[in-house]
Amino acid sequence: MVGQIVELASEGGRISLERGFLTVTSDKRTGRIAIDDVEAVIASAQGLTYSNAALAALAERGAPLVICGKNYAPTAVLVSLDGHYEQGRRIAAQATATKPLNKQLWAQLVRAKIIAQSLMLDRHGQTSARLDRLADSVRSGDPDNLEAQAAQTYWPLLMGKDFRRDRESDGINSLLNYGYAVLRASTARAIAGSGLHPSLSIHHQSRGEAMRLADDLMEPFRPAIDYVARSLWAAGETSLTPQVKLALTKVLQLDYKTSNGRTPLSVCLSRLSNSLAKAYLKETDRLDLPKPLCPLAGATQ
Repeated sequence: MVGQIVELASEGGRISLERGFLTVTSDKRTGRIAIDDVEAVIASAQGLTYSNAALAALAERGAPLVICGKNYAPTAVLVSLDGHYEQGRRIAAQATATKPLNKQLWAQLVRAKIIAQSLMLDRHGQTSARLDRLADSVRSGDPDNLEAQAAQTYWPLLMGKDFRRDRESDGINSLLNYGYAVLRASTARAIAGSGLHPSLSIHHQSRGEAMRLADDLMEPFRPAIDYVARSLWAAGETSLTPQVKLALTKVLQLDYKTSNGRTPLSVCLSRLSNSLAKAYLKETDRLDLPKPLCPLAGATQ
């Protein structure tokens, strides 16, 4: 079952746990959802209060709480520290992973991301032979930074020549920020559920960043957010209305084609995280990613 993303957007809200339900009280209104149905919580309002019981219940179920700052860029994430029966063994293997192994894993992720970008451009009616060539040329560790080279081709084709990706900007950038926050939260849950530590990354090395592994693993799925945000923007949606937020959260429900049939994106993230844990334990050398790396036809419409 695919869980639900809960956004806390009303100022002055109080979040508590009551008889197995996550309850939000604001302006004399009360909303609630079964705690077991929560995929993640995104806190975008600033005047919120939480009960410790609610936070503990979310953590126990591996549902992260993402705290957003300006323009929905995440500033903090609360994740579970006890998500898998083999967690100690898996984190130990993760912490001692060799540099060559991490370089090989990063090359797989970069190649997958560029392929996904190319497929999303095709879905949008654009083509780029250059992206296909770059994907075929990715080497261990991506020493040529083909990921960045691909971005220089990808963004103008998808968004237009005047587009600049800026986390602090409004408009389409705020839609991307929100979509990425949703994707990051689901990735964090998958990581916790697979018994890995979110700060021990494959590639990203930002100082003080507690979610570096989530930033690594979400890369091949970013283009799905890009496409939906671009479609909303092209339809005249320039701000984060409730309808726009709902469309962006539904990206997690998009089906991909896998060896096990149609699989929602959120489940693909869990399989990817578990395959990473197995790679650290030397049980496999391949990450489990959908093929093709694009939602099934019609899913993004």
